[in-house]
Amino acid sequence: MFQLLYVLIYALQPYLDLICFCLAWGLMMILAWTVLSAVRESFAVAKRLHQIPCSNCQFFTGDYRLKCTVHPSVANSEAAINCMDFCEKNNYMTRV
Repeated sequence: MFQLLYVLIYALQPYLDLICFCLAWGLMMILAWTVLSAVRESFAVAKRLHQIPCSNCQFFTGDYRLKCTVHPSVANSEAAINCMDFCEKNNYMTRV
């Protein structure tokens, strides 16, 4: 068994540097691909979560116990992105 392994390593000796070089760079490319995929996915999630309109709605209370008086179960979640009861806050009093 070990004699066969010795012969195999001895036969691959001229190509061993090239094999190790390719394996090392292949692992680095896989690592870079994984990191870039994770970053791309996190940007997609952040973009989707920034579409939640609850903080600009007049029914949003800001209280952690009752976030929305109309739909408290879906407030500040992805289900609230296309809320049919969304009504823009009237901020004209705060500007005066």
